[in-house]
Amino acid sequence: MIEQGVVFHINESSVQKQRSALKNIENLRTEMPEIPVELVVQGDAITLVVDRESSLKSEVKMLQSQGVVVAVCHNTMRGKGIDETELVGGVKIVPSAVGELVRRQQQGMAYIKP
Repeated sequence: MIEQGVVFHINESSVQKQRSALKNIENLRTEMPEIPVELVVQGDAITLVVDRESSLKSEVKMLQSQGVVVAVCHNTMRGKGIDETELVGGVKIVPSAVGELVRRQQQGMAYIKP
């Protein structure tokens, strides 16, 4: 059986919610390290991936080092006046979070909204 992967979605500014989402990903990676994982960040959750604002930057970097793709919504960036140079290194910019989530689900990835 081919593992299609999992796409996580976070759009809340609460550090507690963001930490919980990252912990969910970490737990999944421990149990099933072979499956692809992507975290899609949009809206108020953008603080998670803005270098100067993120209180969870080390957790994000650790997950990236394990192969987790962290993607941020370009529409959110534009709406909040955030430039790509302000992001945590290695974050992928996608045109829209909603479009990315739809694409990933069409590709067979499971959708998780912690």
